[in-house]
Amino acid sequence: MLAGIAFDLRSDYLSEGFTPEETAEFDRESTIDGIEEALNSLGFRTNRIGSVKQLAQRLVRGDRWDLVFNISEGMFGIGREAQVPCLLDAYRIPYTFSDPLVLSLTLHKGMTKRVIRDAGLNTPGFFTVCSEEEIGQGLGSLGFPLFVKPVAEGTGKGISGKSRVSSTGELQDVCQKLLGTYPEGLLVEEYLPGREFTIGITGTGAKSKAVGIMEIIYSDPDASGIYSLETKANYEVLVSYTIPEDEVKDACTSLALRAWTILGCRDGGRVDIRYDRHGNPSFIEVNPLAGLDPVHSDLPILAYRNGYTFKQLIGEIMQSALDRINQPMP
Repeated sequence: MLAGIAFDLRSDYLSEGFTPEETAEFDRESTIDGIEEALNSLGFRTNRIGSVKQLAQRLVRGDRWDLVFNISEGMFGIGREAQVPCLLDAYRIPYTFSDPLVLSLTLHKGMTKRVIRDAGLNTPGFFTVCSEEEIGQGLGSLGFPLFVKPVAEGTGKGISGKSRVSSTGELQDVCQKLLGTYPEGLLVEEYLPGREFTIGITGTGAKSKAVGIMEIIYSDPDASGIYSLETKANYEVLVSYTIPEDEVKDACTSLALRAWTILGCRDGGRVDIRYDRHGNPSFIEVNPLAGLDPVHSDLPILAYRNGYTFKQLIGEIMQSALDRINQPMP
């Protein structure tokens, strides 16, 4: 079985003049090497495709694959993570991970939280800001401190020590600055003061399962609660990861799996959860296109800490995708 690999290589975009922050979600060569090695060891023949533009060129040229392992994030637009799946759907080529609807929905943190809230799952109160005029309009019954982040970014982009705000003045200042960089808008939500976790999930629908959970512990107490781009880039120094006690593990895993299936996520990804001021687990966000760097990404790290190898993790993702199209593993 021939598996194509769709991805955005960070070095390609840096060479075109994009900044390190703009390319923070894109992949290193070593990530693609690791994925390809795992796929080969599982019995797949592989073919590197590259970005959505490279995919489009190759489809027009007549290239086809039995399945595409898609980790392409895209660069532009609220539907950027859905661009590769849309093209593959048009050519009726199956692929790993979620479909265009889910990837467009979950990239927008505000829309995702509306679905989660309407489903009755616990998530902090929030509002979105798309212009300076909207900054104070959504406060309503929300109390400070609040947390501000871009509504459509990942990897901690746009998050820093200033993201937690304690007054209307701070809120105004942070939102004005972020809107200049992230015009898609911002999410403002009640700050959650409790413990923070990320849960790895593989599978689809009723076959979804948690592959593991880890708690994020901040080495510097003053930085507690700010899982920023800088923190993620320097995680080996700034944070440590531990496996929580069974009671906490069960509560967080239950919430994560409910969110995963309600949103319609497929094959593999992560759900982030934090405890609120009442001591209850609360949904933060979902990542249905989680990073898969074998060394640096959260999903492989938590999988290792829960007894998985990288090959086993990739194998479960591929098995879920193959089950959906009624094809056996090679």
